[in-house]
Amino acid sequence: MQLKELSARSGMSAASIKFYLREGLLPAGSTAASPRADYTQAHLRRLELIKVLRRVVELGLDRIKAITDGIDDPLLGDVELMGRVQGTVLGLAEGPVPDHPLMAGLVGSGRWVDAPSRARNSLNLLLHRMDELGVPADADVLSAYADAVDQVAALDVGSAERARSRDDMVKTVAVGTHLYSDLLLKMLAVAQASRAMRG
Repeated sequence: MQLKELSARSGMSAASIKFYLREGLLPAGSTAASPRADYTQAHLRRLELIKVLRRVVELGLDRIKAITDGIDDPLLGDVELMGRVQGTVLGLAEGPVPDHPLMAGLVGSGRWVDAPSRARNSLNLLLHRMDELGVPADADVLSAYADAVDQVAALDVGSAERARSRDDMVKTVAVGTHLYSDLLLKMLAVAQASRAMRG
């Protein structure tokens, strides 16, 4: 398909598509068959991803570019790419954070893989912050939360792994991280209120 059709099918203006091409968020079309560039379903998927990252997840172009660069990097594995997306969407801590004592009950020993990540850094940071504020996490509560979120994580990762392309996988992870984490918090609030009302 050519630019006019790509614009019509994606719902984006030709000017926006040309901008994304110039900025490197969208790969160039093929010019092998004609002097005009031809575009594929992969270009449609990328434009849909950009649209979702801008409108739903509300990321700026610099952060979207970091994500699309990761998609296009053949040396970046899917797990690392998912971590990059998660970290970008949630604004997770990049630098290492010393392990909080309660982390020993969460990583290793058959629960979660004991590996450095931005997610782990951020969890450590939050646990230390809770201590500083005088509202330390309880080990039993943390264990119950871990069991519950592990089931949710299994569903989320399963959805991402079934994606047809890396663009679709990133869209699933970004939307899941952004919207479903909020959904989980809202559902928890309803459940807590319900239990309190039941006495």
